[in-house]
Amino acid sequence: MAAIIKNGEIVDDRWLRLTTEQIEADGLPADGPILVPLPVWLAQREALLARGEVAVWLAPGEEPEALVEDLDRLPLIAIDFPVFRDGRGYSYARELRTRFGYHGELRAIGDVLRDQLFYLSRVGFNAFAVREDRNLEDALKGLKDFSVTYQGDTQDPRPIYRR
Repeated sequence: MAAIIKNGEIVDDRWLRLTTEQIEADGLPADGPILVPLPVWLAQREALLARGEVAVWLAPGEEPEALVEDLDRLPLIAIDFPVFRDGRGYSYARELRTRFGYHGELRAIGDVLRDQLFYLSRVGFNAFAVREDRNLEDALKGLKDFSVTYQGDTQDPRPIYRR
């Protein structure tokens, strides 16, 4: 079982991430928690909800607003970073936390590196599926790269001079 960083700890990842191609070729697994792409969620929402233990992942260019009506039903939303330099996921996370009030697990997936974790956590991510060729213990240290920030973030929006 793969491991991830969640809420500052290394934990087992019990979610199976599926692609549209995998679902079309093999169908959905009979049981177990699954993470499906947004287009699959939108096309099969009711059947997926009846199956249980389902979450959604967003690709770049897929707006989180598409999930607004379902946020209370989703225990996890993952946002894909196909390459580390694609920053759209930062905006999606902040929007989910501050504009739409999402309180579930928000996971960064894809090309996620240690140097990004501190900044990803500031926009609302609380879980990180770090690239497989990277050391999770080392990546965990990335959450503590800085002890003081000037600007507010999703957890404390006050700037430093108001704290």
